[in-house]
Amino acid sequence: MSNRKKKHNDKQGKANQEAVQVQQGGPEDNSMKEQDTIPAEESAKVQDIEPEEESVKEQDAEPAGEIVQEQDSEPEEESAKEHDAEPEEESVKEQESGSAEETVKAQDTVPEKKAAENGKYDWVEEIKEELQALTDKIERAVAGQAFEEASEEEGAEQAAPARSKEDIQRELAEIKAQFTHTPMEMTPELEKLLHLDIKAKGKKDKKRGAQMLSVLAKHNFYANGITPVELRTTLEDLGPTYVKIGQIMSSRLDLLPANYCQELEKLRQSVKELDPAVARAIIEVETGKKIDEIYSEFRDEPIGSASIGQVHYGVLLDGRKVVTKVQRPLIAEIMEKDIELLKKLAPLVGGGSSSGKNSDAMDLVTILNELEKVTKEELDFRIEAANTRFFRDVILAGGNVSCPEVIDELTTERIFTMTYVDGCSIGETEELVKQGLDPEEAGKDIVDSYLHQVFDVGIFHADPHQGNIMASEGKVYWIDFGMIGQITETDMNSIQDLVVGLLSNDSESMVNAVMTIGISRGQTDRNKLKDDLEAFCTKYMNVTSLNDIDFSAVLTEVCELAERHQIEMPGRYTMLARSFLTIEGVMEHLCPGLNLFELVSNKLVERVKRSFVLEKEIVALGRGVLDAGKKASRLPKLAADALNDIMKGRMKINLELTGYDDLLDALNEKINDVILIIVGCVLFSGGCRLCQTDIKPVTPNGMPLFAVIILILGISLILYALRRIFTYKK
Repeated sequence: MSNRKKKHNDKQGKANQEAVQVQQGGPEDNSMKEQDTIPAEESAKVQDIEPEEESVKEQDAEPAGEIVQEQDSEPEEESAKEHDAEPEEESVKEQESGSAEETVKAQDTVPEKKAAENGKYDWVEEIKEELQALTDKIERAVAGQAFEEASEEEGAEQAAPARSKEDIQRELAEIKAQFTHTPMEMTPELEKLLHLDIKAKGKKDKKRGAQMLSVLAKHNFYANGITPVELRTTLEDLGPTYVKIGQIMSSRLDLLPANYCQELEKLRQSVKELDPAVARAIIEVETGKKIDEIYSEFRDEPIGSASIGQVHYGVLLDGRKVVTKVQRPLIAEIMEKDIELLKKLAPLVGGGSSSGKNSDAMDLVTILNELEKVTKEELDFRIEAANTRFFRDVILAGGNVSCPEVIDELTTERIFTMTYVDGCSIGETEELVKQGLDPEEAGKDIVDSYLHQVFDVGIFHADPHQGNIMASEGKVYWIDFGMIGQITETDMNSIQDLVVGLLSNDSESMVNAVMTIGISRGQTDRNKLKDDLEAFCTKYMNVTSLNDIDFSAVLTEVCELAERHQIEMPGRYTMLARSFLTIEGVMEHLCPGLNLFELVSNKLVERVKRSFVLEKEIVALGRGVLDAGKKASRLPKLAADALNDIMKGRMKINLELTGYDDLLDALNEKINDVILIIVGCVLFSGGCRLCQTDIKPVTPNGMPLFAVIILILGISLILYALRRIFTYKK
């Protein structure tokens, strides 16, 4: 700035050069100027200036403007201005002459008004600032945020960014990954109580391999894979513990196909209760304390009992009511050995692959791997405790619905203690009213909590039936977090595109959504899938609002449609669809007047608003236009190349027939059967001719033995082919 002004001064007259000398003068010149100033006048001017005006003038005073004025003025005018200058201007000048760096900084902060007067105002920068302010205002409006004034925005603290679904799910996975299995410690007292069970276990271990082999033989070693019915009967043959595991797997749509889960729901179990003395001994072994040092009251009669464990009620020494889930002893070791033995036997009996003709059958090894996964999760109570703690501290924090508190010091791999929810099931509406709960408000709180889990967090309660939703002292609680579902942000975006495509009758976007969610198991005909989705859209042709859409029904129908087109939907998606159906049934019983779909649609609309960013949409649109322009510019060249290839005979056209796979497979089967019949007829005819010869040896009736064998083989082939023809199923 100073160099440019010096050049400007060189072009001016002698008066300007003198003005520069006045500025560059030494301390003597400055002292002379100060002597020429009348103190009385300065004090009078200082008194006449208001404090507020002084502060304003000091802030508005521009050093650059003053320097320019001094350079442009005559020496005589400078002296007059110095005599007439106000005290605040003098103080500013003194501060400016003391530091060159301060002068440079002051010159860089020129107010818009004075810069405009000097003809140096940058109107481009102003337009950029106005456009940026307008963009910020639009983004706040789209996000539903109230516009705040600039002064409030500067003073407000910036909120911490929200964590993504992937970060939250990764945190929970890391917590669970820390758990490692440790063998159960056997104290003399516990060994004494379990000596009969330990002895019986030793005898069973010797014969267990033969028993399992007999079970596999009973089911023909699963030659064509293991069907849903065979899986259910196999678990029943293996014992009550496997029946319980099968019941748990019936809800794990993320692990097994829907038809397997439906078949496993038929399993029933009947087990005897665990000896209370054994339950007490296990608690003492796991905690290292006596029962009296933990509980002021412990009830031997269990609240519930199952093949894996049972639940006891107790009161801690500090007065808190709790329930303790105790695992049955030796069950983890028994199931671990059984599964390892089954995995060794499976390849030997041909259970490693399923028949391609039976699409409903799974191979035994895959079933065993899923069985092992579920078993490890169910037999480690720390996983359920981690789920419960994570829901309470992270997912449900600050909401109207809560869950029990985990008692960490009384929770291990084999026992799980949490606070007792002393209330009733959400299905008991009369009890809810007695507690002062409005069923309509309670239902709304439950749905809001569930939708928050699905849309905002991506981790949700996968089994929200009435027994897992309790009410106590006017508050609603989720319980039993043994099974939770997870859904990714990509899945939610695909579901969002699916619903929006359904409303806008855009079958192409629905096809893309289905293909993104699912995994194609074979050659999927995209055009046929699009036709079926268009037919699906006709059911909702007159729907203009999300409130009129049954989301659970839409998700279920999409799953069925994908299955018909050999698209395997991920387990987390089918688990979400099933939990939606469950929560819908709970709401129909609790509060029939509650519009569940309106709440879902509001949440979905809110999510659409959050995901919509005007700036990004404009940029994406611009990129699309640019890409289209680039491709359009290549069309003439591509057309010329194609015509050139046609003229030179280098053009090839490949045709592929789609949608006829089933017909071609059936035709191949029929052709094979016809060939077998022809071969059988040839053998039969040849055998008849051989019967007229004297080939030896002969049968007792005098027919050649070789001719008889040929006749039997021909007849067998004909009968086998005819049986295949009349019993073949598509």
